[in-house]
Amino acid sequence: MKPLNEYYRNRLPFDFYRNNNVCTVAKQLIGKILVTYFEHTLTTGRIVETEAYNGVIDKASHAYGGRFTNRTAVMYEPGGIAYVYLCYGIHHLFNVVTNKASIPHAVLIRGIEPIDGVEHMLQRFKKTKFDPGLGRGPGNVTKALDIKTGHTGMSLHESSLFISDDGWKTSKSNILATPRIGVDYAEEDALLPYRFIVKEHLQVTKHVYNKTV
Repeated sequence: MKPLNEYYRNRLPFDFYRNNNVCTVAKQLIGKILVTYFEHTLTTGRIVETEAYNGVIDKASHAYGGRFTNRTAVMYEPGGIAYVYLCYGIHHLFNVVTNKASIPHAVLIRGIEPIDGVEHMLQRFKKTKFDPGLGRGPGNVTKALDIKTGHTGMSLHESSLFISDDGWKTSKSNILATPRIGVDYAEEDALLPYRFIVKEHLQVTKHVYNKTV
């Protein structure tokens, strides 16, 4: 297990998040490490699945058409903060706000490969043995890492919630782009290749692959 300060020393700078291309950020987040340190408990996971949401022009985005509500207001902040919302009244879904202020881009973290604190993740799931479902799917990501809607608006430079770069690399052919999942309401935008995955990874949601990027 790496110490917290080593992860924190290698946390992503704000400039990483403020790229004006949300798909670039979503792709570059693959392989980075999502870190939580709540109540003196360290849990981490390598990001293996993301989805990009392209703001006011994206029918799948909460901010489509310039929608601005108490929930979506955080999306209009400068990139580098957390946007966590409740789905179906059950699942807390963690997103990374990107781009500059007033442009509501965000990346949903859909899958992680557990690294540190697996025993704590198992406790949160009330499980005794590791299985691939631990970290597969956005609701399981937040459950594994104990991320809640109360963390929305938190800076990703806080020592309790951030994303770190440990230099992980993979071949270009190992990262695929596919349409997003569960956004059929977005009509033609549902087909956009805005989901990025590590090919055939156990923590990636089972879905049809599209193309190498």
